Amino acid sequence: MDSLETELERARALEESELADAIETIGFECTRCGACCKAESACGEGGESADEAVDAPDENADSAETDAEPHTATVFPDEIRQLQVAGEYDFRDVARPMPYGLADGPEGPEGETFEWALQTDDCGDCTFYAEGDDGTGACTVHGDRPLICQTYPFSVALGGTSQPMGEAVDEEGVVRAHECEGLGRDISRADAEELAAALKERAVRELTEAIGVRDTYRPVDPSAGQVVVHDSEGAKRPDGSPYE
Repeated sequence: MDSLETELERARALEESELADAIETIGFECTRCGACCKAESACGEGGESADEAVDAPDENADSAETDAEPHTATVFPDEIRQLQVAGEYDFRDVARPMPYGLADGPEGPEGETFEWALQTDDCGDCTFYAEGDDGTGACTVHGDRPLICQTYPFSVALGGTSQPMGEAVDEEGVVRAHECEGLGRDISRADAEELAAALKERAVRELTEAIGVRDTYRPVDPSAGQVVVHDSEGAKRPDGSPYE
């Protein structure tokens, strides 16, 4: 497996025109179905959000998660701050610890994880997702949405970069497309180029973040019920404050 630095150089060398060609070949138009913003199954009755479950363990804390797999979209530290400023949100209104890697302890989730995910509501949907009376989905922070949201359903086949929401269903060169009802639809060259630029930026950012996490990582021993998130800026608590 190539080093993260090697993959980063590959990401920086990606030709946006070639990425746009691949996106045009696959085809895509957002249908505003909201599938990429929602939990993978129906909302359960009651329950708490994932972040509340970290801070206030309860015997019913994972009742929502038993009925739905919460939406998980990676968000970078600076993207969290951008969303905070845009909407005057608290940190935990925007992001939660990525659940992967955490264990169920006697007092709730505990352990270390290495990414932030966009916050979810009681149903496991992205907290910034809204749905109209006609069922059409919308992002309430569309102009400030993270790169992973800007580029869905596409990713690039480079080590150290993420593949959102399952395995690829179509591939063209290094571009992978993931399950989405908007695939196969005509896309303008201008829109393909915009997507390609964001896709390249995301690949570079993911690898830069991974290198930063690796270089700043210091092992910690969180006590029962505590969660520590390691990002490129160091170890943090679920509210974004430094873990000391």
